[in-house]
Amino acid sequence: MARLIALQTHDVRFPTSQTLDGSDAMNPDPDYSAAYLRLRTDADDGLEGHGFVFTIGRGNDVQVAALRALEDHLVGRDVDELLADLGGVWRELVHDSQLRWLGPEKGIMHMAIGAAVNALWDLKAKRAGQPLWQLLAGMTPEEIVDLVDFRYLTDALTREEALAILRAAEPGRAEREATLVREGYPAYTTTPGWLGYDDDKLARLCREAVAEGFAQIKLKVGGDLDDDVRRLRIAREVCGPDVRIAVDANQRWDVADAVRWMDALKEFDLAWIEEPTSPDDVLGHAAIAKAVAPVPVATGEHTANRVLFKQFLQADALGILQLDATRVAGVNENIAILLLAAKFGVPVCPHAGGVGLCEAVQHLAMFDYVAVSGTTEGRMIEFVDHLHEHFVTPVDVRDGRYHAPKSPGAGTEMLAESIVEYEHG
Repeated sequence: MARLIALQTHDVRFPTSQTLDGSDAMNPDPDYSAAYLRLRTDADDGLEGHGFVFTIGRGNDVQVAALRALEDHLVGRDVDELLADLGGVWRELVHDSQLRWLGPEKGIMHMAIGAAVNALWDLKAKRAGQPLWQLLAGMTPEEIVDLVDFRYLTDALTREEALAILRAAEPGRAEREATLVREGYPAYTTTPGWLGYDDDKLARLCREAVAEGFAQIKLKVGGDLDDDVRRLRIAREVCGPDVRIAVDANQRWDVADAVRWMDALKEFDLAWIEEPTSPDDVLGHAAIAKAVAPVPVATGEHTANRVLFKQFLQADALGILQLDATRVAGVNENIAILLLAAKFGVPVCPHAGGVGLCEAVQHLAMFDYVAVSGTTEGRMIEFVDHLHEHFVTPVDVRDGRYHAPKSPGAGTEMLAESIVEYEHG
């Protein structure tokens, strides 16, 4: 009988502010960081579970402290029992009355629980000898819904409705998995779009994105309207009329400002406007979505939990759902969000602009394609070409597509030498 013997944490920070990688209207000088978690067992196989919460520098130590608060909940537990009931583990951690008081179901404790849940999934997939997307896609509809907490969701999605969605997707699973392995999953890139880049770098990176096969790029906006018009004109001239251009305000605007700003940018035929206002403002997003249509509103990377996603969908406040691998409480809650999106017929284009997020979130999108929505139409995973070299199984993005990972695990394991080199303090 194997037991979980240690929960180890690391405060890992990369100095991306030096090159302004990741810069936007709200975050001018981010240092991409990971509050990192390792789950060690006494099993002879030597396998570990790895997870993290993405942050952008200051405060990463606070998130690490939240990870450590989970030690007493997990260390000493039977590994087989934990991995056999990850739905139960999720409920146990999320509904712990004292941890819950710190949210509830939002903030640093909720994200810490997500890192622990993701680390357990990483360990489960490694023990199964499968990449996470394939492990999830091979589960029965009943096993998948058992992972989901339907509390607070049943006015929009019941267990029976979720089962019907999953059962409807069952017949084509094998064919879609073969297609995914053969062709990959569509990607778009934000690499050219950081707000701190000068015009020459913007143009060069746009040319490179087109040459690399990306059919969509994304630019950060919201700092200065005249600057945004100039930068978008450069991007459109370089990319041509056939490459889609999305924009991302990173929560910069009030509702009226968002509508005015988007009206000034409409000549550029935008693919979507992302995070135009506060990530908690469901009704504000709904008002913006109505005013700027047919340009869809995309949001979700800072949405705290499945309940807020439910409300965004009920209110027609988003047209593109952008779940994040580390913002909510891990794989289980993201499965709930994928099922909600499928129920409402809204495409999912995951957020991946941060250290390790590309590696992690590809598994969720690929699982969605194979076992939930059954389609990649209107769907892309964000790609940012930063920091992949620090992961044991970095993403494989070629010809504008994510190619399905084959290595066992969730893609969340960082190289030991990178942890040592970039550990803060």
